[in-house]
Amino acid sequence: MANPEKPRRRPSPDPVAVLRGHRAAVNDTCFHPTLPLLFSGAADGELRVWDTASHRTVSSIWAHGGAAGVYSIAAGAGLGNMIVSQGRDGLCKGWVIEEAGLSRRPIFTISTSTYHFCKLSLVKVPCSAHGMQSGSSGSNSDTEPHRVLSGENAGSRDVNPAGATQEYEQGSSSDGQNILAIAGQESSEIELWDIKSSRKIMCLPQRCSANVTVHPTKQRGLCMAVQAFIPCESGGYINILSSYEDGSTLWWDVRKPGSPLSSVKYHSESALSIAIDGLCTGGISGGADSKIAMFTLDHQKGTFSLRNEIEIERPGITGIAIRPDNKITATAGWDHRIRVYNYSKGNALAVLKYHSATCNAVAFSHDCKLMASCSADTTVALWELYPPKTPSNVDIATEEVEK
Repeated sequence: MANPEKPRRRPSPDPVAVLRGHRAAVNDTCFHPTLPLLFSGAADGELRVWDTASHRTVSSIWAHGGAAGVYSIAAGAGLGNMIVSQGRDGLCKGWVIEEAGLSRRPIFTISTSTYHFCKLSLVKVPCSAHGMQSGSSGSNSDTEPHRVLSGENAGSRDVNPAGATQEYEQGSSSDGQNILAIAGQESSEIELWDIKSSRKIMCLPQRCSANVTVHPTKQRGLCMAVQAFIPCESGGYINILSSYEDGSTLWWDVRKPGSPLSSVKYHSESALSIAIDGLCTGGISGGADSKIAMFTLDHQKGTFSLRNEIEIERPGITGIAIRPDNKITATAGWDHRIRVYNYSKGNALAVLKYHSATCNAVAFSHDCKLMASCSADTTVALWELYPPKTPSNVDIATEEVEK
């Protein structure tokens, strides 16, 4: 049943820093996986890099045209010193982090010809460096190839038929992040793009196999959010969660591109955001209604299971993030609020009230020490909330004995 939103009676904490410099609404933010850097993209096309220690701007470039703006940005371990930006100009661009800041020219430009409200997704892999914090070894992500079949499973007409018997494989060191997922030119579909070759490798649902009279996604409206991931159980093949205008969420496996593994409808209005946890065994979705849905994924059956439904006072969740250690999660809302929850129990921990306009995104640093939120009020706020516990010598010794 629904959980009432009743955070503990404590004063709302203040951010440890407020990053000012943008002149327009800040649409997205993300941390670098290894360096003390934070990235933010604004509606006027500006992409900024911030030093999370000094809280100062390191670099600033105009990444996309002012009318289009920067809608989404992404960084990951597989990309190294590179980030990807997405604009509403139908382009995704790659930028190198240099000593003096970001490169002035993109090292690649992908023309997706997509103009929508869906942010791109890199591929999330479980058992990464943060898997150790969650009790996972991380060895699986280092040994399994991450691949997408470009013949039998690739239905996009852009894919070369000559590759029908070949596999598109990514090196294990890339953690699957040489592929990005994005809502397609046909706005109810999802496209997978190879970042290295700037080539579309797949479209979901596969067009040649999707029955025209019973199309899996067209009746669901626009694709509003995507999350690509590689579960341990998939043998290295990419899975995707996609959320739609009608409030539904679909689960795809690239080995079955014609139709989703399963679908659920947790929201009565548009599903606007989705995030999957560090183990790729569950996640959270938010929408234009007043609900937040926490769910688990049964990889054996390919089904969703709702484990928590949280009622919030005001509707509209535009962004969601789950901390890498799976301890807490945060949502960004239309009501200018950042809400923080215990991820396993679903109980509210805090409501952060700093921002004065719609909150567009929230992100956690990879060491779990910082959280960033961005807003239409042109600011980015940094928070230190529920820091992860540093294991003591006794804990480490106990773990060694148990092994």
